[in-house]
Amino acid sequence: MDRVNKILKGNSYIHQLNKIFKWETMLIFILILEIVVFGLINPRFLKLNVLLYSINDFVCICIISLFVTFVVITGGIDISVGSIIGLVSIVIGVAWKLAGVNIWLTIPIAVLSGALCGALNGFLIAYTGVQAMVVTLGGMFLYSGLSLVVMGISGASAFEGISGMPQEFINVSNGSLFNIPNPFIIFIALVIVSYILLHKTKYGRYVFLVGINKNTARYSGINTKMVTMSTYMLSGVSAAIAGIVLTSYLGGSRPDLGAEMTLPIVTAVVLGGTAITGGKGGVIGTALASVIVGILRFGLQMANVSSQYISVAIGLLLILAVAMRSISVRSLFNLKRSVRLRLSK
Repeated sequence: MDRVNKILKGNSYIHQLNKIFKWETMLIFILILEIVVFGLINPRFLKLNVLLYSINDFVCICIISLFVTFVVITGGIDISVGSIIGLVSIVIGVAWKLAGVNIWLTIPIAVLSGALCGALNGFLIAYTGVQAMVVTLGGMFLYSGLSLVVMGISGASAFEGISGMPQEFINVSNGSLFNIPNPFIIFIALVIVSYILLHKTKYGRYVFLVGINKNTARYSGINTKMVTMSTYMLSGVSAAIAGIVLTSYLGGSRPDLGAEMTLPIVTAVVLGGTAITGGKGGVIGTALASVIVGILRFGLQMANVSSQYISVAIGLLLILAVAMRSISVRSLFNLKRSVRLRLSK
C-alpha cells in the first residue's frame, strides 16, 4: 500500500513538473522581461496605449503564424506567405480602382485568392510528393512575380502602388472598439478560432496524426493528402486576411507588402514550441511567441536601432529558441527519469 501511495505521489509530482516547465510559462516570462527591458530603455514603451497600438505594426506576423503552425505540425513549411500578402494587396487595389468593384466585395475576392494560392502549394506538396520547402520557395517567387505582372497590366507604378482607398476601409485597421485597436480584436478572434480548430476538433487531431506518422494516419483511414493540402489553404487564407488588414492600415496596395515577414513568422512558430519535424505544437504558444517577436521588432525601432540589425536580432532569437527548446525538453526528461528511478527503489 505504501508503495502504491509513493507511486501516486510521484505521478502527482511529475504532473506538477509538467505544469512548471510548460513552454508557454517560459514564453510569458520572456514577454514580461522584454517589456521591462524596453521600458527601461524608453519609458514611453510602458504606456498601455503604446503597447496596445504597437500591434498594428506586427499584427500580420501574429495572424499568419497561427495558421502556419498547422502546416508545420504536419511536417511541412510555408515560406510563400509573405508573397501572398503582396499579391492579395494588389488584387484588392486593382479590383477596386480599375475594375470598379465595391471595396467591401474585394475582401471575399482577396480571401479566395489567398485560398487558391494555398491550395496550389498544398496540392503540389500532398499529391506530387515534392518537398514543401521547394514548392513554397517556388510559390514565393511565383506570387511575387504575379503581383508585379498584375500591377504592370493595370498601368500603376509598382513603387507608388495604388492609393486613395475609402476611409471606411482604412478604418478597419486604424479604428478601435472601446479603445482597443481593431487589429488586436481581429488577432484575438483568430486565436480563438485557430485554437478550437486545432485543439478541439477531429480535424485538429488529424493534423497532429499526420505530423506524427503519415503512414499510420493513412492506414487509420485518414485522408492525409487532403488534410495536408487543407493546412496550406488555411495558411493562404491567413495571409489573405493579413494582406487585407495591412492594405487597410496603409490605405493602399503595394506588391512588396509582406516581403520581409517570412523570417519573423517562422521564428514565431518555432519559438512557440511547434516542432519543425512535425507532430507537436500549439496555438497558444505560437500566439505568445508572435507577440514576443513583434514586440522585439517594435522595441528595437523605438530604441532607434537600425532596421538592418532587427533581422539579425530575429535570426538570433530563432537559433536561441531552437536551442532553449531542446535544452528544456532534455532537462525535463532527465528530471522525470530521476524521479521515477527514486520511486522504483
